Amino acid sequence: MTAPLFSGRARRSVAALGAVSAGLLLLSACDKPTPLATVTVGTSSVSAESECHSAKEPLSIERVQECVTDLKDAKTIEYGRGDTLRLGVEPDVVEDGKRWSAILDGQPITEPSSNTYRSFPGADVFATGGQGEAPTSKKLAILQIAEDGKPLAVWSFNLKLK
Repeated sequence: MTAPLFSGRARRSVAALGAVSAGLLLLSACDKPTPLATVTVGTSSVSAESECHSAKEPLSIERVQECVTDLKDAKTIEYGRGDTLRLGVEPDVVEDGKRWSAILDGQPITEPSSNTYRSFPGADVFATGGQGEAPTSKKLAILQIAEDGKPLAVWSFNLKLK
């Protein structure tokens, strides 16, 4: 009769340790998610991670333009004339001297800010100033700006007229 080299308890401990090590290895290979930006209209909110960002260097102007205009996977929220539009970013977006700005259909609608929240009560983002028919949707982007003024990330949303 031969004696086992390891008891059942020891084998289970080694197996558990191996499983934990493999899990930690897999988790360390994952990218850290980007901070969220949120758009709120009335009681509805949508949040998104940045689809355009670079961990190592600022985004090129061409890349920012592409991110602002090419919104394939952008979250959509309905907006009625006169509703309050609220924009928010996580604190990570504005730490270390960074700021953010909102862009509506390619035009800045806010100055760069280090606050995490902006509110626009009663704003009519679909107003045309009497120049033709109002569009039924608009592209809204939130742009993260480095301390030196270079773009770091873009969050994209669609506003849809109710």
